[in-house]
Amino acid sequence: MDELDRRILNEIQKSFPIVSDPWEEVGTRLGVSGDEVFSRVKRLAGEGLIRRIGAVFDPVKLGFASTLCAARVPEDRLEAFVRTVNAFEGVTHNYERDDAWNVWFTVIASSEEELDRVLGEIRGKTGIREILDLRSTRKFKIDATFEL
Repeated sequence: MDELDRRILNEIQKSFPIVSDPWEEVGTRLGVSGDEVFSRVKRLAGEGLIRRIGAVFDPVKLGFASTLCAARVPEDRLEAFVRTVNAFEGVTHNYERDDAWNVWFTVIASSEEELDRVLGEIRGKTGIREILDLRSTRKFKIDATFEL
């Protein structure tokens, strides 16, 4: 990764343009062509340095409900549990941790009631009852950009 790659990554993580040709806009800001920006971003994605490019929305401001969950899942039921949880449309993250609460996942739904229904259905389909529902009570803004 060279200096231009770093500049491109810094630019697109802080201010990705919502225009018909975002690569050209980023290129203009950085003094290179849009084709150069696009080819570099494509290469960086191919190398695994970029996992995805997408918007981050505030579910509450959009009228949705969301929660972070932690579950205690026996090792012999782990694969089936994860497969079941991942099948739900509102599950946005699901990952294993080295802890008694070994599976953590996030769910977003159209309402608090729908969120309750989804969690109940996950418990019912998996047979796993120990699922912590850790809905936020206070919001903290964390800037997840990284100066390269």
